[in-house]
Amino acid sequence: MEVIIDREDQLDQVVNALLSFAEGNKIVFLIGDLGAGKTTFVKRLLTMLGSEEEASSPTYSLINEYALPKGKLFHIDLYRLEDTYEAQEIGIEEYLDSGQYCFVEWPDIIEHLVDQAVVVKIETLEENARKFEIALLNP
Repeated sequence: MEVIIDREDQLDQVVNALLSFAEGNKIVFLIGDLGAGKTTFVKRLLTMLGSEEEASSPTYSLINEYALPKGKLFHIDLYRLEDTYEAQEIGIEEYLDSGQYCFVEWPDIIEHLVDQAVVVKIETLEENARKFEIALLNP
């Protein structure tokens, strides 16, 4: 599935497409260059899921936890980790197995730890335009 937007206020379309496509799959890998809009996407998603918390980038904290009306959302950034061992040291498997939403940036070192995930690739087209490709990791 592909969605192209040219304004940030169109992110609702992408969030709705993701939630419809995911069909209950709560592990989502976010792929995109630095500045592509991964955290902005999570911010909008949180709002649409009913969270009253303000999302921020987990680049330095590695994992941000947000309360939802029905559960939690973990926003995980693995950019600074070197390998699967380091991810396991921070308890990545506990988050992935929690049954809660897990949005993982830079997931390449942990892909083999999950049976299935939704992958959202974000590509910058122009200054504000983005292409979102939504697919299953292991269909």
